[in-house]
Amino acid sequence: MEEAINPTEKQGLSYKDAGVDIDAGTALVEAIKPHAKSTDRPGVVSGLGGFGAMFDLKAAGFSDPILVSGTDGVGTKLKVAIEARKHDTVGIDLVAMCVNDLVVQGAEPLLFLDYYAMGRLEVETGRNIIAGIAEGCRQAGCALIGGETAEMPGMYGDGDYDLAGFSVGAVERSNLLTGADAAPGDVLIGIASSGPHSNGYSLIRKVVERTGLGYDTPCPFDAEDGLTLGEALLTPTRIYVKSCLAAIREGGVKGLIHITGGGFQENIPRVLPGQTAARIDCAAWAVPPVFKWIAKSGGVAPGEMMRTFNCGIGMVLAVEAPKAEAVQKALRDNGETATVIGQVVERAADMPAVILNGLEEAWKP
Repeated sequence: MEEAINPTEKQGLSYKDAGVDIDAGTALVEAIKPHAKSTDRPGVVSGLGGFGAMFDLKAAGFSDPILVSGTDGVGTKLKVAIEARKHDTVGIDLVAMCVNDLVVQGAEPLLFLDYYAMGRLEVETGRNIIAGIAEGCRQAGCALIGGETAEMPGMYGDGDYDLAGFSVGAVERSNLLTGADAAPGDVLIGIASSGPHSNGYSLIRKVVERTGLGYDTPCPFDAEDGLTLGEALLTPTRIYVKSCLAAIREGGVKGLIHITGGGFQENIPRVLPGQTAARIDCAAWAVPPVFKWIAKSGGVAPGEMMRTFNCGIGMVLAVEAPKAEAVQKALRDNGETATVIGQVVERAADMPAVILNGLEEAWKP
């Protein structure tokens, strides 16, 4: 006799019923393997799929290395990518924010791992994001050696995701850069940025909201390129690794300063010795249109702009004066726009760590 089925009895659940699609995760891993493979470099021992990533420092050519590591994210620039439905460049941002911090110590980035979390895995979106990460790794010369994809229903809204990155580099002990020997008379060389990079986007999004513009509207500050506002704001962070390593090899570089969150006023004192100050000539470079638009549309004061954004200078090098010309040439030979923007000076008791000369004049329309 057949047993009656109780209609109130709940059916058995699967992981997919709970919102996690293992098959989609497997499909993404297979889709990104060629991208990861394209970043291989000497020293890589393991590929994607293992429980841990391995790297051989001896095979990479180091004899007495100091390991340097860093971790970072892309911040609320991701919200712009999500709303603009453009996901192919934020991976470059992710790599850039990590490896630009490593090269400040004189370190060569060796390996990179990513953490990609979302409410529901969309394979095509994931493929575009990881392709961007791989492109960033190729630009930096480091290997995409592993990572984590976390599908977490209930943690993120539909279409939302988050990214974090972790990178390890190495520098020979004798070549480690700290900025401790920077001294009055050293020249400060600024390298041009590609835009806001990945900082200040909470303020940028407020400005966009105030203007009433959509990310799909024509860019109001760069109409010649035919970009939408979203595309222009998603210009990826410039990766300075290869150019800065080339500059370091010229000799005379005492310190590198990544102009990231906190702008000039917060980042320069992190590298220069306490008894010194940086005197910056704000008229030495033209402030790019995107920053002028942010300042005007948001009513943001010049001083606030300089402590929130890079304002057109993404990296600063402190260089002994006799080597400044050779260092600039090395940077330019590696595709950078490099300009002398100031000098290191002795700091008096009542002097700020960063002096911004000609600030108001530089920000006039």
